[in-house]
Amino acid sequence: MVRATLAADPTIRALVITGTGERTFSSGHTLDAAILSELDDRPNACSMRSKPRSFVTIAALNGSVYGGATDLALACDLRIGMAGCRMFMPAARFGLHYYAGGMRRYVSRLGLSAAKKLFLTAMTVECDEMLRIGFLTEVVAADLFATRIGEYLVAVGQTEASAVRSMKRQLNHIAEGRFDELTMRAANRASMSSPQLRERLTRQLAARKSR
Repeated sequence: MVRATLAADPTIRALVITGTGERTFSSGHTLDAAILSELDDRPNACSMRSKPRSFVTIAALNGSVYGGATDLALACDLRIGMAGCRMFMPAARFGLHYYAGGMRRYVSRLGLSAAKKLFLTAMTVECDEMLRIGFLTEVVAADLFATRIGEYLVAVGQTEASAVRSMKRQLNHIAEGRFDELTMRAANRASMSSPQLRERLTRQLAARKSR
């Protein structure tokens, strides 16, 4: 019901997913779940459902992120990390072959080299490397973290929803190797003649003249 409400509400511009405290964003499956053979495709389903097409999703990593939760973060459009956060993908340590959707997302978001390091070695990665490989959009000090998330929300709120929705869809398609130039050209032409563009340009011009 909550997912359906989010997807159907056109006034929602952004969704922030975060944890509590300053130590862990999420640890994914617990060791108890692994021992009790409760591992399944729930992280995959959660990741896929956390990608509403109509608004921007932000993973506010208030701490470290592990296992399946790394894919939940990758499914978001932006990942803002608190300084000192870490990540690792322990599947290989347990002898677990990761699910297809997660592996595809790792490669399309981070590239093959980074995906291989994370999956095949299960090594812990510090926040500076998370930023370098593109897992993080930005690293922010703990005392500025909430303020910075707020700044992202303000910035998103100032954009045109229809343009963001269209470009988000096309950017994801490009990352997945589904580049469609004709579709993108059509979207560009439609936006050029849209009343939203005309209205926004008119307001900006009026604001400049009033200075």
